[in-house]
Amino acid sequence: MTSFTGLPKDYFDFFHELKANNNREWFNDNKPRFRASVQEPLAAFVEAMAPRLKKVSKHFVADPRLNGGSVFRIYKDVRFSKDKTPYKTHGGVQFRHALGKDAHAPGFYVHIDPDEIFYGGGIWSPPAPQLLKIREAIAGKSTAWKKAVTAPAFQKRFGDLRGQSLKRPPRGFDAEHALIEDIKRKSFFAMAQGKSSQTKKATFCDDVEATMKDAKPLMKFLCDAVGAPI
Repeated sequence: MTSFTGLPKDYFDFFHELKANNNREWFNDNKPRFRASVQEPLAAFVEAMAPRLKKVSKHFVADPRLNGGSVFRIYKDVRFSKDKTPYKTHGGVQFRHALGKDAHAPGFYVHIDPDEIFYGGGIWSPPAPQLLKIREAIAGKSTAWKKAVTAPAFQKRFGDLRGQSLKRPPRGFDAEHALIEDIKRKSFFAMAQGKSSQTKKATFCDDVEATMKDAKPLMKFLCDAVGAPI
């Protein structure tokens, strides 16, 4: 595999065109281009991030395989969606925890869309047992939680957490708890905004590594809450 020198211009051109031609016929005609301009550059990025990721934690996986690795599939799950177009119109990479088997595990994520780029870490829509553990950890270890998400480096990089929340406090939790707004969350992740110009250079790896380091206090709290080493 070639070393990562930045995403090619055609990465973004491909997705712009896919948005206008989101159908199997167009995609099949452009499959070699998809492999050369999207899959292989993203896999090279994953490979370049592997030694950097180990500096943050040895428990997160950078797998450069084109199928079944850290690069997300382009095929959408349309079973429960009103939008039946078959393909995602962005590229995504997840460095998930070694104990996790899917996107709902703690992980670092990189989203590269022609219109929006962001990257960081957290956990998206964890299953009910893990979600309960995280909520209980926030309620019971308030000082540790606040320290993780209010550290100067964290705030400067990410600001507030992202993720959908319940409208009402979850059952069994005090509605007057000082951290009830965080306890109400259904996902917990911190993301920094990027620019397309960053992704076109090898130094994009430096940007993502720095962001991972700033997200590590949050990741440690989440991993500790669900019993995963970090």
